[in-house]
Amino acid sequence: MTTHAKLTRRLILQAGAASTVLGAPGLLLAQPKPVRIGLLHPVSGALSYSGAQSRMGAMLAINEINAAGGIKSMGNAKLEGILGDSQSRPEVGVSEVERMHQEGVSAYVGCFSSAIALPATQAAAKYNTPFMIDVGVSDALVSRGLKNVFRLAPGNGKCVEDAFAGLADVNKASGGVAKTAVIVHEDSEFGTSTAKMLAGKLAAIGLEVKEVLKHATPTRDFSNLVLRIKSLKPDLVIMSNYQNEYVLLARTLYQQKVDLAGMFTVLGGGFNYKFVKEMPEVAQYTMDFNHWYNPRNPKALEMRKRVEAKGDLFTFEVYCSYNSVKCFADALERAKTQDKEKVIAALEVSTWSDHFMPYGPTKFVNGQNTGGRAVLLQATKTDIDVVWPNEFAAVKPVFPRPKFS
Repeated sequence: MTTHAKLTRRLILQAGAASTVLGAPGLLLAQPKPVRIGLLHPVSGALSYSGAQSRMGAMLAINEINAAGGIKSMGNAKLEGILGDSQSRPEVGVSEVERMHQEGVSAYVGCFSSAIALPATQAAAKYNTPFMIDVGVSDALVSRGLKNVFRLAPGNGKCVEDAFAGLADVNKASGGVAKTAVIVHEDSEFGTSTAKMLAGKLAAIGLEVKEVLKHATPTRDFSNLVLRIKSLKPDLVIMSNYQNEYVLLARTLYQQKVDLAGMFTVLGGGFNYKFVKEMPEVAQYTMDFNHWYNPRNPKALEMRKRVEAKGDLFTFEVYCSYNSVKCFADALERAKTQDKEKVIAALEVSTWSDHFMPYGPTKFVNGQNTGGRAVLLQATKTDIDVVWPNEFAAVKPVFPRPKFS
């Protein structure tokens, strides 16, 4: 057989193969259009640590879903995270929503800060784009009638209510040691709304509010505020603020040896493994009522191990964002489309339960998951334990905390 014949036969075979493919259009179809999710977090500015943790959790979920084959009901469509940085500023959050809309996102996940989430969700509502609130506790987020907003974790109303049930039980078990409190809060929507609810609940459990003290975010010196607290001699300091201010205030209270029965927060922004790792002496005995994973869930323990193996910390921002993406992906599977109306309809009837939070199945009412709950936590020098409610508690709380020697 000549070379010419070989070449001719090869060309004929190649042409035949091409015609076979052309005759089977399914084989040439492009991969399904990816589902673009706008991840809007403050990865620069005053809230950058928490924003970066939130983004990490969202991307962990996206990568995990894609590795498992994507959204199967949509031909294995992959998820694509479109990254947005609000720079810890509400107006930038709005401009990022608009930018990501132009990039064709089908949903948003964010924003960590309620002050950023309020205008950002309003901006997304113009386009009827689903918005999953991963962290952002102001109940104003889900009380404005925006049909596109969904929040998996409980808001500050339920958290404050449950927190005081937990605090009342802990105080009662100690013989009612704590009788007075000072409330300290940051002055944006999150801290102000939470502090107002805190003040309203304390009397109901037999605690007198000696004073309510507010501070700006950022604040870099709490010396004078702590001197004021020391002069008031409260049994409890109850705080509501973000990462940097939480840690600085706790450290200043410790450095000035302010004796307290307890330092207690509801949704304390700096109560996390970073705090325990970097300031174990300061962190020890602090208590917080916050979003947390179910410590009895093997999936949660496995994920914590994976995150820590990479040198990262398993803070609440990570798994709140992770589970928010997972909940949205479940809605996509059931909707079988990126159509926003249909995805919103799927979220409205969600009964998603493949999470590792101390929740029951998801049930959204006006965008709020009524199956979500937070837990009471206490730090040791090396870890954070659930201490209430009893069905999730790992240990009993240390209360009152030991006095300074």
